[in-house]
Amino acid sequence: MPLTIVPAGRRVRLVAVDAGQGLKGRLAAMGLVPGVEIEMLRNSPQGPFLIAVKGSRIILGRGMAQKIIIA
Repeated sequence: MPLTIVPAGRRVRLVAVDAGQGLKGRLAAMGLVPGVEIEMLRNSPQGPFLIAVKGSRIILGRGMAQKIIIA
């Protein structure tokens, strides 16, 4: 399932990134690698997503979040 369907307040685990090497590298530099736990802080119908990863808060656009596959 893509990260975009996760409601605020829920924790999930990143399984894969369905994107090219450029985006995979960019997300990996932010700590978004397979196996990491993600907490969804804000998921509103409009605007960016706010997530917490390893104690850091990260804002992601909807297109990037759609490519992050979670379990």
